[in-house]
Amino acid sequence: MEKETKETKEKIERTVREILNESDMKEMTEFKVRQLASERIGIDLSEKSHKAFVRSVVEKFLHEERARDYEKSQVNKEEEEEEGEEDGDKDCGKGNKEFDDDGDLIICRLSDKRRVTIQEFKGKTLVSIREYYKKDGKELPTSKGISLTDEQWSTFKKNIPAIENAVRKMESRV
Repeated sequence: MEKETKETKEKIERTVREILNESDMKEMTEFKVRQLASERIGIDLSEKSHKAFVRSVVEKFLHEERARDYEKSQVNKEEEEEEGEEDGDKDCGKGNKEFDDDGDLIICRLSDKRRVTIQEFKGKTLVSIREYYKKDGKELPTSKGISLTDEQWSTFKKNIPAIENAVRKMESRV
């Protein structure tokens, strides 16, 4: 029975991914995906456990799409930038695609222990700036750090010039 469940899940996931790849993502809803997949494989996917599984497949697919889109934008941005970037920036924003053990996209490493990642949490995309520690060969996040929603990140980004001005003023006093 466990083998059958695994095969069924693989069949559902494969079908859902096919539907998502074929669809206009501006028009597609999770409900429509479930309906189409139900029709294609002949399984009622409106049951609670199937709904949750389909939702997880859709979220994973969307996360992967965002990561690919982000990578493309970084590659385009990198091509447009002039050569001669500063040396001390720890590869921030250079388009090097790297994922952590949880599958989160690592944007850059600020130091050996700090990094900026993009992650999905409860259906929201977050920009996380966090400290990590090593345990059993894995890098794990600590509670030291901050995770910003799209809106919070946008607000922060708009205020970077004001932050830079304040830092310059503080430095000039020293």
